[in-house]
Amino acid sequence: MTETLNITVCADDYGLAPGLSHAIRDLILKRRLHATGCMTGSGYWPEQAELLKPLDGLAHMGLHITLTEQRPVTILPKLAPNGKLPKVDWLIKRSWLGLLDKAEIAQEINAQFDSFVTHFGRAPDFLDGHHHVHQLPIIRDVVLDIWQNRMNKQGWVRSCWENPITLYRRGVDQLRASIIALLGLEWHHMMHRHKVPHNLSFRGVYDLTDRIPFETLFSTFLEAPCPGTLIMVHPGQVDEALIAADCLTDQRENEYAFLASELCGQIAAQRGLSFAKLF
Repeated sequence: MTETLNITVCADDYGLAPGLSHAIRDLILKRRLHATGCMTGSGYWPEQAELLKPLDGLAHMGLHITLTEQRPVTILPKLAPNGKLPKVDWLIKRSWLGLLDKAEIAQEINAQFDSFVTHFGRAPDFLDGHHHVHQLPIIRDVVLDIWQNRMNKQGWVRSCWENPITLYRRGVDQLRASIIALLGLEWHHMMHRHKVPHNLSFRGVYDLTDRIPFETLFSTFLEAPCPGTLIMVHPGQVDEALIAADCLTDQRENEYAFLASELCGQIAAQRGLSFAKLF
């Protein structure tokens, strides 16, 4: 008998808007999601944290570190002088040039961590980053410090590294996926050096449009899995709060519909796969 292989599906952006958060909770209850990253700087986070608490134990609840395009928790004269966090391209350039203020970065991430603890009642199970910012220079040093000293080396951290040859063969948005992977290569090495638990394969990067049906994309992400496979998804229900907060809207509905469907479970079962927590 062939042994079933577990993979983990993780939804980003919990707390950003009520409809999005409802969809994620529904998918956790349906056992399609076993991890979600929480945006604790959102004004909706406190109420959405209360709604998430009854599901504790069914999935890993993590901190989705947010340093781009949303409002910060703290006052950041250099990073967010007008009260809004910068675009991701700006942050990437400044990080690689060594021009980010590490003290400001640490202040903001620690405040987001505090908000998770305050409203969810405990420390997060894992750390990752909105737009994968947790793997960037300077920021990753702060993330490592939080994992070591605030999480007491418990829990895991997302790795976005995937071999570009594998990405080329997978054939889904190879350029974007390769850039994200290469930006995370040093972070991947750092996690190995410091023995940080992390996923061993990262999937889910695409152009976030409906150009290719999500069913097809998800089936591709399930190909040639290995232990420790993490698939990133962005399901949600569109409401006014989401429209006001983010440009990714309708495609979230497409992801939600597929992940909630019987077809999703059937595709996984046909491949000898089941959905489960990463660790």
